[in-house]
Amino acid sequence: MSILVVGSMAFDDIETPFGRSDNTLGGSSTYIALSASYFTDPIRMVGVVGSDFGDEHFGLLHAKNIDTEGVQVVENGKTFRWAGRYHYDMNTRDTLDTQLNVFADFEPHIPQQYRESKFVCLGNIDPELQLKVLDQIEKPDLVICDTMNFWIEGKPEELKKVLERVDIFIVNDSEARLLSGDPNLVKTARMIRSMGPKTLIIKKGEHGALLFTDNGIFSAPAFPLESIFDPTGAGDTFAGGFIGHLSRCGEINENEMRKGVLYGSAMASFCVEQYGPDRLNELDLLEIEDRYQSFLDLSRIGS
Repeated sequence: MSILVVGSMAFDDIETPFGRSDNTLGGSSTYIALSASYFTDPIRMVGVVGSDFGDEHFGLLHAKNIDTEGVQVVENGKTFRWAGRYHYDMNTRDTLDTQLNVFADFEPHIPQQYRESKFVCLGNIDPELQLKVLDQIEKPDLVICDTMNFWIEGKPEELKKVLERVDIFIVNDSEARLLSGDPNLVKTARMIRSMGPKTLIIKKGEHGALLFTDNGIFSAPAFPLESIFDPTGAGDTFAGGFIGHLSRCGEINENEMRKGVLYGSAMASFCVEQYGPDRLNELDLLEIEDRYQSFLDLSRIGS
C-alpha cells in the first residue's frame, strides 16, 4: 500500500566521540522514507529543499523507488541545516547550530495523486503543518505521528489537535513524560492515549521500545550492538520500519503491530552503525530478516 511521508529534509554536520561527518543527508522524512522503502512501494515524499540539494541527493532517494514529486525545490534557497555533537554515552547531544533556511517558510502542499495515500507518516515538524497535511488527505487507513520536546512545550494546544486525529503516536520516553507531566510510563501511556491515539509507542533508546494498545503492553528489546557510530535519525528510521511492515502485510492488528515494532527496531539498529543514512542505503532484505529474527531470539525461551 502507498505511504505518504511528510517531514524535514536536511543536511547535518554530526560529531561523535568516534569521528564526524559533515554535509550528511538528513531530516525526518529522509530517514522514514529510506527505511520504509525496503518493505513496500510507492513511498511518496513531501518536503522542501534549496537549490543546494543536488541530483546526487535526489538520486539516492530515487534509487530506493521513493517518489519525490511532492518535494518543493526553492531556487537560490538553502536546505535546512543542523549541527550537533553527541556525548560519550551517545544518548545526550548538544545542538551546535540550526539554520532553518527554506524550511522556515515551508507550507506542505500534497499533490493530488498523493491525497488518497492509505498510510500517512507525519515526521517531527510543527503541529500546525501536520494539521495542514491532514486537512489535505482523503480517508487514510492509518496515520502515524511523531513530535519532539520543542513542540510539546511551544505548541501544546496545536499538538493536542493533531493527537485527536492520529491513530498511532510515536515518542521517546522523555517526550512522553513531558507531555503527560507524569514520570511513570504506564500512567503516561494511559494519559496520552486518552488524548486521541489508540496506539502509543514509547521509544527508550538502548532499552528498547514499548507498545501500548487496548490489548495491553508489548515490550521489545534493544539490539546489543558492539559499535554505535551515530544515533541521528534512529527514531525516524524506527517509524519507517514500523509503518513499512504494516503497509507490506496489509493488516493493522495487534500481532502485526508487535512485528512492526521489531522491524522498526531492527531498522534503527542498522541506522546507528554508520553516519547518517549510509547504512540504510546499502541494506538488503536478507539482512533485515536476519536482524528481525535476532530480535525474536533475544527473548525466546526454549521448551
